Amino acid sequence: MTDEWKAPDAEKNEERTSWKLLEKTLLAGVQEQRRARRWGIFFKLLTFVYLFGILALFSPLMDIDKTAARGASHTALIEVRGIIADKEPASADNVIASLRAAFDDAKTKAVVLRINSPGGSPVQSGYIYDEIRRLQAAKPSVKVYAVISDLGASGAYYIASAADQIYADKASLVGSIGVTAAGYGFVGTMEKLGVERRTYTAGEHKAFLDPFQPQKPDETAFWQGVLDTTHKQFIASVKQGRGERLKDKEHPELFSGLIWSGEQAVQLGLVDALGNADYVAREVVGEKTLVDFTVEESPFDRFSKRLGASVAEHLAMWMGFQGPALR
Repeated sequence: MTDEWKAPDAEKNEERTSWKLLEKTLLAGVQEQRRARRWGIFFKLLTFVYLFGILALFSPLMDIDKTAARGASHTALIEVRGIIADKEPASADNVIASLRAAFDDAKTKAVVLRINSPGGSPVQSGYIYDEIRRLQAAKPSVKVYAVISDLGASGAYYIASAADQIYADKASLVGSIGVTAAGYGFVGTMEKLGVERRTYTAGEHKAFLDPFQPQKPDETAFWQGVLDTTHKQFIASVKQGRGERLKDKEHPELFSGLIWSGEQAVQLGLVDALGNADYVAREVVGEKTLVDFTVEESPFDRFSKRLGASVAEHLAMWMGFQGPALR
């Protein structure tokens, strides 16, 4: 009888054990779901932070440092670095946008163009030169100072000559007031390879820059005339900008394409004095705080433009054409 009365208790114990096991299983499942949810949230946050970082890297609007100091009077700094050409950091679009932003800022006391460039497109250089002159006339109280660091040659000097004053280091390279256009001739190579060039054009001189055809004296003279005209435009702009400070009457070689050190350039009137951007802001302008107004494209924009420019450049090279350059 005793065993018969104990049987229900054993069954109850087994049921309790089963329920406990089931309960533990369910709790483990819930905890696993919670863990999975927490990891999911973590990875989503990590992805968000990563994407935000990418956007910050590719967005020029995220450059807080350039705007932080604009609450007080300052000297605006604009960088002109590298080749002056369309789609490049020193393109007319970028430099002009920087200039306009600097002049529009009521706290800008003066503008410093810090130049380190071998030159480039006469068109891009001319655009920047003309805009500097226009802004100077519209707001004469804001002076423009060009400061040449390592190199201020050709188209870069074209731009600098529009400034109210030019400064350089004693070892800077300044000048190279000239125009160049270069290409290659493959006529002899084609003959040696036994390859015949077939060109079909409408227009007597349409293919006059074709590197696979021999040069013609009249076309060479014509192209030289184009370069001479561009050179005269360059010289006229430099004379207009520098005025009587330029000692070109005593030194006609100033316009020959030669280049001088900053120390020599002072003696020739190409440069007003020696000094860097900090010196000009502190001692000349009287406002040592420099605020960078340089417009810089995002890496994505630069990549896109460079890709398009690269295709165009390779096409131009294949056709044997390279326009005049101030270098």
